[in-house]
Amino acid sequence: MKTYLCVFSCLLGSVFAVSAQEVKFEEYDLDNGMHVILHQDNTAPVVTTSVMYHVGAKDENPERTGFAHFFEHLLFEGTVNIPKGEWFTIVTSNGGSNNANTTDDRTYYYEVFPSNNVELGIWMESERLLHPVINQEGVDTQNEVVKEEKRLRVDNSPYGKFLENVKLHMFKKHPYKGTTIGKMEHLDAATLEEFQAFNKKYYVPNNATLVIAGDIDVPAVKKMIEDYFGPIPRGEDIVRDFPKEDPITEPIRAKAYDANIQIPAIMAAYRTSSFKDRDSYVLDMVSTYLSDGKTSKLYKKLVDDKKIALQAGAINLSQEDYGMYILFGLPLGDTSLDTLVEEMDEEIEKLKSELISERDYQKIQNKFENDFVSSNSSVEGIANSLARYHMLYGDTNLINNQIDIYRSITREEIKAVANKYLNADQRLLLEYLPESAQE
Repeated sequence: MKTYLCVFSCLLGSVFAVSAQEVKFEEYDLDNGMHVILHQDNTAPVVTTSVMYHVGAKDENPERTGFAHFFEHLLFEGTVNIPKGEWFTIVTSNGGSNNANTTDDRTYYYEVFPSNNVELGIWMESERLLHPVINQEGVDTQNEVVKEEKRLRVDNSPYGKFLENVKLHMFKKHPYKGTTIGKMEHLDAATLEEFQAFNKKYYVPNNATLVIAGDIDVPAVKKMIEDYFGPIPRGEDIVRDFPKEDPITEPIRAKAYDANIQIPAIMAAYRTSSFKDRDSYVLDMVSTYLSDGKTSKLYKKLVDDKKIALQAGAINLSQEDYGMYILFGLPLGDTSLDTLVEEMDEEIEKLKSELISERDYQKIQNKFENDFVSSNSSVEGIANSLARYHMLYGDTNLINNQIDIYRSITREEIKAVANKYLNADQRLLLEYLPESAQE
């Protein structure tokens, strides 16, 4: 039976590999420095127009945190030619949808329209870049929106501040020590001139990647791009020189408290490398091995077999400059947090001393093949990937060959990377406790 399962797994992997079709694209720069990527797919009459700006929470003044996320909202307020409050009405009344999101490294805006409205999407994004209206009324409106989002997603959400507290202890110098949503008192204190200066510095063509993906006529779209984006003036060059973190050489222990929880949690966090580094790909595979699904090592051991945890897992949170690898567990009954750490450490030590089984290795490979196919299954997903791989990785064609990196990772490499990063003297142990425990 085991032989048949192994054969089936290998065949499944082959099917995924064959199913993944090459994403063809064309890329070039406008004279003002904007990078353009075009992907033609005429199988469905839809087009995604997106712009990714290389600005995130790490680019903010430490006394004015939250600006990048704030602009995710503010730049929907309106433009010289789009009245206040009309952005979403224009999109929906033309059969479209739109959204935006922000990380510590970048901000991403996009619209999805029927392909006969491709010019509308291009015009709207050029308006956002060239003619945004940034006035006190818009700032005040979005300030309340962001405060409500913070209350909902962070302040009143169980375990909503765990990542904030991990970052606070993992980073002492680099701006990753802050949060993406920022501090509300910083937004309250900011002047209109400060918001306008932030816009002028970062929301410029030479800090942006434009992607048009879907049912397009390439020559026609190129002309639209030149007409709408070509005249926008280049901004000043942006120079980044973030401080480097010192290595963690001894264990860090800390506590954090949350009024929204009754069950404590433990996090073991390790500082790791940029997602551009091969080691980060290996850590992705380690996470899948340890905590992807109910048959994963941590879940099966702590939750199913020993019944000492309500939940357990591992996450590789890698970013442009650094990453964090986080193990976590929620105890069941009278199980102590120290016991959970000991049990998780036991699995880490196995990774560091033994090769994972060939069966587990093949299972991981199949998972990444499946994810690779899924990520390129929609035009919207392809547009996001094209922008991200160009801007943050410096290699747009990773949309086609990133899977080859995962395929090339060996069991020996998994063991070596676990030994490189997942060491007890290089980590933070954070006890995340109910607020009542503080009393």
